[in-house]
Amino acid sequence: AEGFSAFCPISCGPASKDASTDYKAGKVYFCCAGCIGKFEKETAKYAAKANRQLAMTGQVTQKACPLTGRKVNSATAIKVGGVSVAFCCNGCKAKVSKAEAKEQLEMVFGDKAFDKAFSVKKE
Repeated sequence: AEGFSAFCPISCGPASKDASTDYKAGKVYFCCAGCIGKFEKETAKYAAKANRQLAMTGQVTQKACPLTGRKVNSATAIKVGGVSVAFCCNGCKAKVSKAEAKEQLEMVFGDKAFDKAFSVKKE
């Protein structure tokens, strides 16, 4: 597990490569098998954190602005939940910058925004 670093979307503790489940053509990692069950029961509740983990572990690439779906301007990149995310314009960047951390996660990594802005890397 050299260089592997991820946080369990349920416990927020360090995740293990040994506890994972398939998700959106990628893998989400957890701290233990118990958390996998919780995730599978209530996937929507943990989607933003799971999506963020896909971005943190390099399983997805950003292809568009999470707010508008338009082309990104790399000059607008900021860190959201530890992930560098770019927007189409400074207006979208400002909207996310002003939000609280938990709200930022939903705005960028909530399912609707995530599915618009990110795509799973093809092997």
